[in-house]
Amino acid sequence: MYIVIEGQDGTGKSTQARLLASHFEKLGKEVLVMDEPDGDLSEAHELHDVILTRGFDFLPMSNVLLFTAARLELWKKLAEPVLSRGGVVISARNWWSTLAYQGYGQGVSRSKIIRITKELLPDNYVSPDCAAILTVSDKVRVERQKGRGKKQETFEAKPSEFQQKVNNAYPKIAKEFNIPVVDASGTIEDIFAELSKLFQL
Repeated sequence: MYIVIEGQDGTGKSTQARLLASHFEKLGKEVLVMDEPDGDLSEAHELHDVILTRGFDFLPMSNVLLFTAARLELWKKLAEPVLSRGGVVISARNWWSTLAYQGYGQGVSRSKIIRITKELLPDNYVSPDCAAILTVSDKVRVERQKGRGKKQETFEAKPSEFQQKVNNAYPKIAKEFNIPVVDASGTIEDIFAELSKLFQL
């Protein structure tokens, strides 16, 4: 089973991914948690650092290609082996993030992002078994990011105009790809309960 938790920065994706992982581990399942484009793989980790932490000002299309390369490395080298053994892969983000950030946020043709993704990544990556998009207000999101106490990455540090474009993108992506939207402004336990109901856990 491949599960994706999507949403803007600060919506609690990684927290919910860890809770889902714990649920499946208690059932005796092998579980892989990924936080795209990073992951427990040196190739993907290096690409993550180049894109998001080293301050390079890549062209938007270069970001699309770099993110896609990181996803390909993670999927082929980590995710597919787990799935082939009957395990569970849980990802905080997938290619919908590129639609939001590089498509709606940076102006890259969304049809081109879709084409590149479908050409380079397999169908079971492109269309997860279960998925949800977490949403919160801008105020809550910003407060949560400040509370994490870590340096902002490249896209987190972009101005409010860019962040608003990304925020506005997720409802459109949810509608286009029929992804359930979950209000993530409640408690961690409430959000997990809603996801558990959606995913029929």
